This record gives sequence, C-alpha cells and structure tokens, in this order.
Amino acid sequence: MRAIRAASAALLGVSALVVTAPVAQARADSAVFRVAVLPSTVAPGGRVALHAVGCEQSVSVSSGVFDTIIIPRGRTWAKAVVDRDAEPGAVYEVSFHCGTFWQDVDLTIAGGRASAAPHWRKGVDAGGGGSLADLNLKEIGMGATLIAGSLGTAYHLSRRRDDEDGS
Repeated sequence: MRAIRAASAALLGVSALVVTAPVAQARADSAVFRVAVLPSTVAPGGRVALHAVGCEQSVSVSSGVFDTIIIPRGRTWAKAVVDRDAEPGAVYEVSFHCGTFWQDVDLTIAGGRASAAPHWRKGVDAGGGGSLADLNLKEIGMGATLIAGSLGTAYHLSRRRDDEDGS
C-alpha cells in the first residue's frame, strides 16, 4: 500500500515538472534577438528605420554612415538619417548591440547595385550562451512553489488515508 502512495506522489511530482517545462521552453524561444534596417537601400541623406526585437535592455546601433543611435529599453525601433556624403553603390554594415549579443545588417546606398528585399535576420539559435541574463527569479519561485505544493498535497492526502483506515 505504501508503494502505491509513494509511486503516486512521485508521479505527481514528475507530472508537475513535465507540465511546466513547455512554458520555460516557450519563454526561451520568444527571447530571440532579431534586427532589421528598413529600407535596406536608401539614397544619401535619406532616413532609415532601425528595428530590434527580443532585447530587454537598450540597443546601441552604429554604422559608418550615420551617428550611433540608442534604442531605449521598452522600444523596438528608432530612426536614423544617412550621411549626405555616403558613397552611392556602397554597402555599409549596421551593427546592433544588445548587452553581449550583436548582429550586423547591410545597408546599401542607392545609385549602385540593388539590394534584396528587407528581411529579419537572426543569429544561430544556440541558446543563451551559458549566461544568467534570462534568470527570472519570479518564474523560478512560482515553479518551485507549484512543485512543493503538489508534493505537499500528495503527502497530506497519503497521510490522511492512513488516519481514516485506523492503522
């Protein structure tokens, strides 16, 4: 009889872990750092929109064709004005920096070769890099509370049955 109760408690604990694992995975997938420069081809002196999604801090955007721009935390875009003396046909690298992560996007100056349609670029999907940057103590605490509650409930129910049987 005790083996059945112990197996039930273990099964309840494992099922709590299995149910919470997809939520943690979905949280990690939604935090992918993606960037874009729109339009990807612009005339000298033109304006471009700088987009950055998936960064929970301010993003620094730099290029040889415009001044460094900061996209504040909580915002996903900013505008930049391309230098009037940018060389037509040249391709400039635009670098987006989010903490220790960065991505580069090409910006073509009109008057030379055409560029591909604007698109999102993202780096290798290799996880968080072993850092604790995405450590969310609130989520960890809630998960631990759910697991402890399910184990406590299983223990309480198994002890209550002993008392009802009179043994």
